[in-house]
Amino acid sequence: MSPAGGELLHGVRDRLAGSGPHPTRAQVVDALEAGDVLLGSTALDELLGVVRAELFGAGPLQALLDDPAVTDVLVNGPTEVWVDRGAGLDRAPVDLGTDDDVRELAVRLAAAGGQRLDDASPTVDARLPDGTRLHAVLAPLCPAGAVVSLRTLRSQAFTLDELAAAGTVPPGWVAVLEALVAGRASYLVSGATGTGKTTLLASLLSLVPPTERIVTIEEARELVPTHPHVVPLTARHANVEGTGGVGLADLVRTALRMRPDRIVLGECRGAEVRDVLTALNTGHAGGSATIHANTARDVPARLEALAALAGMSSSDLVAQAVSAFDAVLHLRRGRPGPSVTAAGETARARRYLEEVAVVTRDQGGRLEVRPALTWDGDGTPYRHAGWEHLARRLGL
Repeated sequence: MSPAGGELLHGVRDRLAGSGPHPTRAQVVDALEAGDVLLGSTALDELLGVVRAELFGAGPLQALLDDPAVTDVLVNGPTEVWVDRGAGLDRAPVDLGTDDDVRELAVRLAAAGGQRLDDASPTVDARLPDGTRLHAVLAPLCPAGAVVSLRTLRSQAFTLDELAAAGTVPPGWVAVLEALVAGRASYLVSGATGTGKTTLLASLLSLVPPTERIVTIEEARELVPTHPHVVPLTARHANVEGTGGVGLADLVRTALRMRPDRIVLGECRGAEVRDVLTALNTGHAGGSATIHANTARDVPARLEALAALAGMSSSDLVAQAVSAFDAVLHLRRGRPGPSVTAAGETARARRYLEEVAVVTRDQGGRLEVRPALTWDGDGTPYRHAGWEHLARRLGL
């Protein structure tokens, strides 16, 4: 931004200081006009958008966040801005100025999310007023300035047909996923970071009958299914005195008293696994959760690690997990090796549902995730030994 533009913003900011955290459009226009800015209506609207983005939004990054195709905006430095539109990262032609400018932007975004970001508290995880999730780290924990990660909140869930059209779900599996929801099966959605676990879960929850009450539990709200009766519960971090925190396990227990038809844990990542398993084993069928895992086969090991945090024995975990979960839906991003198009170009990685598996015991009595359906993201899906078990559960 030019020096004149910077002076304009500082003047507008000073004049809006008493307008509260969310000034109206009229108040911003008045602040601009008070600075002797004489513009036509079109130019004023354009300048208004820039000013609001600089003062209350993400500045030069706001246009990227407003793009409905963008899921993540990542800032590694003033000229190192990357965006993810669902097919991997692309560099964006954005110049944020200097390292100090990036730091100032990160601090302002943290303040907009009601969090503190400074030398005494150099990391932050916050939710911005528009729902965007912010994570930022200040120097010297990063090389210079700040590193900023922004994840957008999708305002409307995709339908399964839309996911099939995008190549995320093979068309033949749409009926299986619909039966999973209609049959009140409980399931885990697994995958690595950024594979689309929340996207798929929101699509499945959108299929829940409107007469049912869904209670979602998340550390930061990301699940927004298209459903008329969703009660979102969000964890709260402790304050600077170390008090006032409300964790996911507390919220799971709270949800049980809210007459839920379906309990959904946005991400199973700690001791709350015990409370989720208890809930799904005490009459709350049709629940779901996401979990980080590199493959569907790794899910039992991941559950065992989380159960250990809750003080559960391996035998207790196996007994409860086999009873609680009917299926695991595993998502993958990209393929193991490069794929080349007919034009000789390397195909872009995409997110896709790689496997539908069933939860059972192996011959040694250990927890096992057995494949029922697999897909490599291209061609025809395959059926495996676990399909008969899943088909019987879903009435297929």
